[in-house]
Amino acid sequence: MTTGRRGLQPRKQPRQARAELTRQRILTAAAHIFAEYGYAAGTTNRIAERARISIGSLYQYYPNKDVILAELLIRHLDTGGDAIRRRQDEDEPESMEEIIRGFARPVIANHLDDPQLLRVMMEHGPRSPELLEKVARHQRERVAYTQELLERHPEVRVEDTYVAARLVVSAVELLVHQLIAAPDPIDTKRLENELVAMITRYLTAAPGGTGGVGRPRDEGRAPGGPGARPS
Repeated sequence: MTTGRRGLQPRKQPRQARAELTRQRILTAAAHIFAEYGYAAGTTNRIAERARISIGSLYQYYPNKDVILAELLIRHLDTGGDAIRRRQDEDEPESMEEIIRGFARPVIANHLDDPQLLRVMMEHGPRSPELLEKVARHQRERVAYTQELLERHPEVRVEDTYVAARLVVSAVELLVHQLIAAPDPIDTKRLENELVAMITRYLTAAPGGTGGVGRPRDEGRAPGGPGARPS
């Protein structure tokens, strides 16, 4: 990702349907151009031509292509966040395996639109403070929800549910992001199955593991000792 704070906000926020349509045309065109030509050759002239607008019209909305890519990143994050929240509002499956599958599937789906564009976003996405805060906020929401679920699910055997929640959220996000954007991407169904199996086994491992993994959360603790939960 590129760094810096210069001009990462759109110049013009559309207030009418026609203006919003123009903005969406620019973003759609940019997604195709970045995927087709890469970021360096994905010029604003090419984006304007693909969107069938003048370069002057494009600059009324976006001062440069960094801002356009930032907007595409925000749209990607929002789409993924909305999908996860919809999943959280549904009735939970009983098994931990199906719960984890419900985490993984929408994340995979959100990365399938265009792996080429995903690579561009990974390599060149600007690191504005606003964007970083948005990423952090999404992460905090998912970790809090996941920890609460791990605390109450009877199949879960990990000791440290906070660290476990962070591991689960990061594993799903980062592995899906990396493997689908790879030059030789993994078949998505196989990726889903193996990712779900890996995380489920970690969370539900039978007693006997070392380092706290694999033990029921309340076993092996002396009453009142370090880490003991209040009764």
